[in-house]
Amino acid sequence: MAALTLRNIRKRYDNDTEVIRGIDLDIADGEFSVFVGPSGCGKSTLLRMIAGLEDITDGDIRIGGDLINDIPPAQRGVAMVFQSYALYPHMTVAENMGFALKLAGQSKDEVKNAVGRAAEILQITHLLARKPKALSGGQRQRVAIGRAIVRKPRVFLFDEPLSNLDASLRVQMRIELSKLHKEIGNTMVYVTHDQVEAMTLGDRIAVFNAGRIEQVGPPMQLYAQPANQFVAGFLGSPRMNFIACTADAGRGAQIELRVDQAGTVTLPGRCPAHESGPLVLGIRPEHLALTRSGDGLAARIDLLEHLGDSLIVHASLRGSSNTVSLRLPAGEPGLSAGQDIGLMPLAEHALLFNDSGQALALH
Repeated sequence: MAALTLRNIRKRYDNDTEVIRGIDLDIADGEFSVFVGPSGCGKSTLLRMIAGLEDITDGDIRIGGDLINDIPPAQRGVAMVFQSYALYPHMTVAENMGFALKLAGQSKDEVKNAVGRAAEILQITHLLARKPKALSGGQRQRVAIGRAIVRKPRVFLFDEPLSNLDASLRVQMRIELSKLHKEIGNTMVYVTHDQVEAMTLGDRIAVFNAGRIEQVGPPMQLYAQPANQFVAGFLGSPRMNFIACTADAGRGAQIELRVDQAGTVTLPGRCPAHESGPLVLGIRPEHLALTRSGDGLAARIDLLEHLGDSLIVHASLRGSSNTVSLRLPAGEPGLSAGQDIGLMPLAEHALLFNDSGQALALH
């Protein structure tokens, strides 16, 4: 096990396209860290730089305090699990898992013991004699993870390992990966574009955008206290509602927000004086209450989505291009498309963002 330290990491290609733009990050020994962000944001490129599969243009990467910039991939003490399983089809599960140890010159008994221990951890002992074509997708991914475990790396790297699995298998494998981390305790770095995976797996999440990290922190901290609109909008499903509004600095300990023709919202606190004016109100669907027409913000229902355990209401605010979503308990009576309703943001959960997208601290 070992801590991972990244300092001023940059990646630039020959055409001067910079895809990693000065990343600094500390990942603690034994931490499960998740890199999340949209496609093309640089998260997988950074993972490959840690693994030694991509050259570093600038900066330092250290594992356990050791500088590894110029160390070959096989000697870095990392093991990588890819989206594609990359198993040898002519080899059995046991042979696939032990192949790297065999190449390293370990004895048959050493390889057998290492493979057996990894198979026990992953509960695939009964599959050791099979070949990949006889395995399901989830079983193949367990074998790929087992191949990494037997190498006893200091750091595990996962590059969207569950992307090829169906929804139910993804849930099961998330549980298995969480159990695996608790059992072996190694430092793990996991790349995904799926914010559900990020929220459920990571001790900490690093949210990537255009080659930079927007924010790092525990999942619920990022969910409740996003640093900016990008983070707020990326985490959560349905995504956070962003409502254009105009702020009055207010009197005393209250701020009044006017939302075009839809009405006004009053929040506790005061904006910094220079931020009074056009702002964006951020409120998550579960923090938007339904009221009768005439109370709160005036809106009209566009669509109802019945999800079994909940009801998602999509509505348009009066006199505005803003469309908002709210989450209600299943079975909410008397709602239909075209109906006029009122919406009331729960003030204690409301966020404000300036015209640069940065979250404002209310005083």
